[in-house]
This record gives sequence, structure tokens and C-alpha cells, in this order.
Amino acid sequence: MPTSPTDLSHVVIAGGSGFIGRTLVERLVQRNIACIILTRNTPSGRPSDARNTNSLLVREVSWNLKTPGEWWHALEGASALINLAGRTVDCRPTPENLAEILTSRVDATRVLGEALRRCKVPPEVWVQASTLAGYADLGDRYVDETAPKGQGQLAEVCHRWEAAMESARLPNMRAVVLRIGMVLGSDGGALAALARLARLGMGGAAGSGRQYMSWIHRIDMADLLCEAASNPNFKGPYNACAPNPSTNAEFMKELRRVLDRPWCPNAPEFAVRLGAWFMGTNPELALSGWRGIPKKALEAGFRFTYPELRGALENLLTPEKVTSKK
Repeated sequence: MPTSPTDLSHVVIAGGSGFIGRTLVERLVQRNIACIILTRNTPSGRPSDARNTNSLLVREVSWNLKTPGEWWHALEGASALINLAGRTVDCRPTPENLAEILTSRVDATRVLGEALRRCKVPPEVWVQASTLAGYADLGDRYVDETAPKGQGQLAEVCHRWEAAMESARLPNMRAVVLRIGMVLGSDGGALAALARLARLGMGGAAGSGRQYMSWIHRIDMADLLCEAASNPNFKGPYNACAPNPSTNAEFMKELRRVLDRPWCPNAPEFAVRLGAWFMGTNPELALSGWRGIPKKALEAGFRFTYPELRGALENLLTPEKVTSKK
């Protein structure tokens, strides 16, 4: 028999003011679910750029990644804990930046575990962000949740991040790990940068263009987080990506079509690496990838609002055209 869904009354979100977190808060508030955002910034009472949210359902609480201060009370009696905290990987891969990417994730996870142990009534479920970068590069082969682990700096971050969560969670706590692909949004993340390049006439594929891009629309990402928190059947790792990954060349071709931009030649690998240095980002984010599929989410019955790349890009980049079609 299917398990009844968990009734979410209030959710605690670590890193809830970030790129993914802002949309998650909006989706939860639309369902009349209260949100407590753990933030390292000065609390303002609600996310600074939240749209269409009821401020009475959103509260910010200051926390740090070192000790479970008074903020731990926010977890008492919560329905779920969702951890999105961690420095962005969209930066130059210097030793200092890589160390901060790792420590920000591991420290946040560890201290959340310490805070949970102070609760008399802790949340029933912990939903943890992770990344597809933990998998081995299988080329054209599909990557589901059973794929082998990868190697390298970002893969090591992923493995240690997930191990920290496994050590930190309470023994009887349901745990879900979402291994996230490239989240598409119009006002941030990789898509905003790629759209900017395409509009400037530099919308060619990166390198060979054969590397895969496992993407997911921001709305589907938020809804998958909600489903992971509320559906008791969700346990363990899940790939958080749309069911139709595309190669880099296919992605950029569709992006140019949506933006009505002409054909553009591929950018050779050396140019991608040089451009990434000037833009202050990691070239491997463009030159490597995985053909990820959300096998477990689909088997669990999760339905994507934007399963196809064209529909996702049109919704985000040309919403006026989408509206006019209806």
C-alpha cells in the first residue's frame, strides 16, 4: 500500500535565500506552508527579493556554520529540514576556493546534525542537496542513481558532503539526497550567463559540444524538493534533473533558437578555459558533464512541469511568447 504523504506545517531551509531557495520558499508559501530560513545575513523577516510571498509565513533566523547557537530552536517541531547551504561552485577552481566549497558544505551539515540532537521533537525528514558531479563520467551512457562514483576535486566534495549528512542525521530520521544538475532560472545560475553570451553572438558550443548537460527547470527543482520532504516513499539518493538531458551543442542550438540568434561556431577548449578565467568561473562546468536521468523520481511518480528543453527555455527566456500562444 502507498504511504500517506507527510503534512508539512513548517519547513526549515538552510541556504533558503539562495538561487534555488528563493523559488522553493515561493512554492511552499503557495501551499500555505510556513518557512524558516537559516541565513548568515542579517535577518530581514523575509527573502530580500521573494516574489508573491506572504511575509507572515516566512521568517529568517541568523545562524553560523560553526556552532548550534540559539537558532537551533527553529528546528524544534519542524516538519522537515532542507539543507541547500554551501558556497557556489561558480568560481575559479583555486585551492582556496575549493577548500571553502568543501568546508562550507561539510561544516553546515555537521552543525545541523548537532542542532538536531538538541531537539525534543526533531524534524522527521532531512532533505540534503548534493550534485551529479559525484558520478563517474560515462560519456554517452545514461547516469542513474546506481552509476559508479567519480574522481576529482568536485567529486570528492560531493562524496564528503553526502558522508557528512549520513553521519549527522538522527538514527530514525528519513533522509533524502538530491543530486542536482544544472538548475535553469532566468535571473541567475548558468542559464543567465549563457543567455548573455548568446545575445552577444557568442552562443556556440563549448569545446567539442559532445559533453552532456543534465538540466532542470527551477520550478521542477523546487517541486522535487517539496516532494522529497512530503513523500515518505522518498529515501536515499535521487537525481534532480529533467528526464531529457542534452549535449552542450544541442543545448546551445536550442538556446539560440529561443533567443532568435544566428548560428555560431564552437568555442575551442582553450578559449573556454581562457574565458572562464576572465569570468571568474570553473571551465569544467562547461567542458564536462553527465547524461543524468531521474530514474527514481520517475518511478516514484514525480511529474515534471518542464521535461523538454525547448519548453523550459521558452518559459524562462521568452515568457511573453509562451503567453501569446495560449
